Amino acid sequence: MSVHLHWFLPTGGDGRTLVDRHAYTDGGIRRDRITPVSGVRAPDIEYLAQIAKAAEQLGFEAVLTPTGTWCEDAWLTTVALTQVTERLKFLVAFRPGVISPVLAAQMAATYQRISRGRLLLNVVTGGDSTEQRRFGDHLDHDRRYARTDEFLRIVRGVWGGRPFDFHGEHYQVAGGLTALPPDPLPQIFFGGSSSAAGPVAARNVDVYLTWGEPPEEVRQKIDWIRGLAEKEGRTVRFGIRLHTISRDTSKDAWATAGRLLDDLDPATVAAAQQALGKSESVGQQRMLALHGGSRDKLEISPNLWAGVGLVRGGAGTALVGSHAEVADRIEEYHSLGIEHFVLSGYPHLEEAYWFGEGVRPELAARGLLAAGPDPLAGVPAANGRPASAPGGAPLLIAGGR
Repeated sequence: MSVHLHWFLPTGGDGRTLVDRHAYTDGGIRRDRITPVSGVRAPDIEYLAQIAKAAEQLGFEAVLTPTGTWCEDAWLTTVALTQVTERLKFLVAFRPGVISPVLAAQMAATYQRISRGRLLLNVVTGGDSTEQRRFGDHLDHDRRYARTDEFLRIVRGVWGGRPFDFHGEHYQVAGGLTALPPDPLPQIFFGGSSSAAGPVAARNVDVYLTWGEPPEEVRQKIDWIRGLAEKEGRTVRFGIRLHTISRDTSKDAWATAGRLLDDLDPATVAAAQQALGKSESVGQQRMLALHGGSRDKLEISPNLWAGVGLVRGGAGTALVGSHAEVADRIEEYHSLGIEHFVLSGYPHLEEAYWFGEGVRPELAARGLLAAGPDPLAGVPAANGRPASAPGGAPLLIAGGR
């Protein structure tokens, strides 16, 4: 079982800080916030192309693109980026409740032909009712998962290449058809920590994603989903969503984490925690419980830092340490059964280089990566490091905004 490395596309904006890095900070509710704020890199296609090309060059298999009113549309953005990349896959996040399952199946098939088979799908059921209502979705938490179950059954049925009928609580389809099914079928990624989410994963998905909890808690999740899948006669693979701060020394990595923390004033943290505390997502509540809104003891497990979750919803933990230490932690999660590592860092362009040039060679030396050509082979070295970034080393992230 090899490690699959994926990166992240910041389609809401990027920056050198955990706060105010989004071009659409409040989802565009206030018109004066629909332009990039100071210190933020706007998510224009040129900047996103830089990240995509860097990820491809550094050997990442795919990039995750988020979904929501605070970012650009994932389908349109990534299909544009398929035209400036060659091998990179795109893990496209979408919400089942706001699109027809038959249309989604058709879109995936078209995408596979345009991209030459580079689509992966990340199903986001949604844990924030306020955000869901912006899309016209008024179902409660558990019913959203029940609808996702039906949605995925229809998508897989329509991909069969013959007319498909379905009669459920949320969808009624008569003769649903994708005339030219996708080839290959996109792998389906999915996450959810609630009792309503587990059976959906067991019945429908290829890869179950968890946010970056301590190893023992991740092991328990894996055992839970694996047991449910066995009852369905299926096998599910596993992935984890984490941020990374990897440096040549552990001291430098923790100093960078400290600079990110220095940007967070108490009022900003309190406001973020109040907003995140209203989420219906069980996974989000588990993220909040890791730090309790406090800056004390944010290293909740060796090299696992919960500081990101003080202000960021969703994935709230980062692997922090030297390249070897970060590789140690990846190896530890891998030993539990994690295959897919969906990673990110601030800013995403520079952190891709830090990880790709620092941690990836460590993983390769340990035999954890699939055999294949070194993405940086043949690139002249400078100062002992591949010259894939200007000057032969990754760009140093300065403090502040």
